Amino acid sequence: MYSVILIPTDGSELSGKAVAHGVELAQKIGARVVLLNVTLPFQIFSAEAAMIEDTPSDYAARASELAEKVLDAAAALARAAGVAYETIQVENDRPYEAIIETASQKGCDLIIMSSHGRRGISALLLGSETSKVLTHCAIPVLVHR
Repeated sequence: MYSVILIPTDGSELSGKAVAHGVELAQKIGARVVLLNVTLPFQIFSAEAAMIEDTPSDYAARASELAEKVLDAAAALARAAGVAYETIQVENDRPYEAIIETASQKGCDLIIMSSHGRRGISALLLGSETSKVLTHCAIPVLVHR
């Protein structure tokens, strides 16, 4: 069945549920998991408060610290379940591309990720990394709501 499962996480509650589901599935089928956090690179022109208030080095340090915290929490779930895992943090201004690229590089045969379930105008305006992964990815994607 599946032997290597990629689970991207941003630390949100919804993402945490997808991590828990992915780890549970991995435990049941004897797969290992790759836990991924994608951070956005610093941009001079941005509406994100952290980029407006920080210098590039301060932003990078804070983003790295947050990524480590998010990945540590996901890793704790995998450890508690006895599931083999690795954690990866990458920087990319297109998270869906980083997710697909990591899945390819790590030989993943399944991606499990959450969906915020936006509809209507908010879905149209905000887009969805999950939708983009579904559109562009060649391997199966399990979407956890």
